[in-house]
Amino acid sequence: MMQQGQNNLPGELNTPGDDIRTDNARFFHSDAHFNELYPPEIVSLSRRHWTPLPIARKVAAFLAVGNAQVLDIGCGVGKFCLAAGHIAPNGTFYGVEQRKRLLRHAEKAKKALRLDNVHFINANFTQLNFREFDHFYFYNAFYENLDGTDKIDDSIDYSAELFHYYNRFLHRQLDQKPAGTRLVTFHSLEDEVPRDFHVVDSTHSNLLKFWIKS
Repeated sequence: MMQQGQNNLPGELNTPGDDIRTDNARFFHSDAHFNELYPPEIVSLSRRHWTPLPIARKVAAFLAVGNAQVLDIGCGVGKFCLAAGHIAPNGTFYGVEQRKRLLRHAEKAKKALRLDNVHFINANFTQLNFREFDHFYFYNAFYENLDGTDKIDDSIDYSAELFHYYNRFLHRQLDQKPAGTRLVTFHSLEDEVPRDFHVVDSTHSNLLKFWIKS
């Protein structure tokens, strides 16, 4: 697949991968276009729970360095991974989500977009081996456990105890990662971020932060 920013020379033919990316480009013009990949009940959750495309572009550019293996913790219907996979074809994006119903929508969208650098894992993120991933995206997937917050559905358990447990678990996993590990947080309370991760950039009134481990 042609790398981002690379252009064909005059007279050269596009590869099949280039044709696929061109055919699917319209879905990435706006969030409204991207929503065409999902049914109305999923679209209705988009504004609150799925990553907007402008943010996905920034995150993908920061995390997809080299041939990075990037994990989205709590990927929902896969919007970030799918957008990032299109934007940064040099990276490989994994989304972990414990709701099978959401991943069915993610897999359907992936099939429509024909992205081979995106993979979805049906599991609780605590079941993963974090050594298999280089960099991480975290759009506060634990926030649903707090009272008074919007829930995607009622198919999983919620509790303040789970919120704190998940934060501690993620903190331990990130603490074990080597220097140079990259992390992006969006709408995070930052309880999960170890002290040796340092902010190198932030946007959207500090709601979106880019971190590198020293």
